[in-house]
Amino acid sequence: MRFTYVESMTDPSYYLPLARAAEEAGYASFAVADSLVYPRESDAVYPYTADGDRGFLEDKDFIETFTLIAAMGAVTSRIRFTPFVLKLAVRPPALVAKQAGSIAYLTGNRLGLGVGVSPWPEDFTVMGVPWERRGKRMDEAIEVVRGLTGGGYFEYHGEFFDLPAVKMSPAPTEPIPILVGGHSEAALRRAARLGDGWMHGGGKAAELDRLLGRLAALRAEEGTADRPFEVHAISLDAYTPDGVKRLEDKGVTDLIIGFRLPYVKGRDTQPLEEKVEHLERFAETVIAKAGS
Repeated sequence: MRFTYVESMTDPSYYLPLARAAEEAGYASFAVADSLVYPRESDAVYPYTADGDRGFLEDKDFIETFTLIAAMGAVTSRIRFTPFVLKLAVRPPALVAKQAGSIAYLTGNRLGLGVGVSPWPEDFTVMGVPWERRGKRMDEAIEVVRGLTGGGYFEYHGEFFDLPAVKMSPAPTEPIPILVGGHSEAALRRAARLGDGWMHGGGKAAELDRLLGRLAALRAEEGTADRPFEVHAISLDAYTPDGVKRLEDKGVTDLIIGFRLPYVKGRDTQPLEEKVEHLERFAETVIAKAGS
């Protein structure tokens, strides 16, 4: 089992010392949130809170995802970084491929590319991308990113993207794992068909079990059950060694660990020193025992 530390919507000056602390404590990855804009008015709902309210996002600091990963990668040497998740469907996939490939190359392949569609119509509006057919656009974008980061000439002719034979250099020396986020049937099928893994957004234990079961069934349907596949999950079971073993038995490969509820309005007032204490204590009481 691998462990991913997650911290978001906090003082931006905390990220680099937190990345160093998480690496030293034995975490395998650091999850990085992605957000583009916050609208003054919106009817959209947040899919991972009980009431759908996303007011907690207002005035929260979000450093651009690849910029933050590059900065943290420069002060670490082992820990991997996983966007959780990059809103790929609203971005030009060729640009994402160049950004992701550059970071993977510079960090020695320490990038797991978590991607999602984006639940916010406003993201599509400000990026000049139609909301309609976003799922198909997302599928094509994954294929383009994977192809362009592969190191050779890549050609693609789809409904949304049309590329002549082109090459990007430098290319990562290893394939970038593409981890698909989302709980919908479409997201699970996309992960099973196109992804190298799936990222869970949280929720009740019974719902996680249902999602894991459905994901396994879809991988069997798509003929991808035998290929390597990462399963990143959030669960209260992750906070005890016995719980970690139960999740491992269910097929979870990576546990996303946080020590603060981020879905609250207002600034994060928890000091950096306290954050470091929490992540170090968990490493001592759970990570060390789970790996023994």
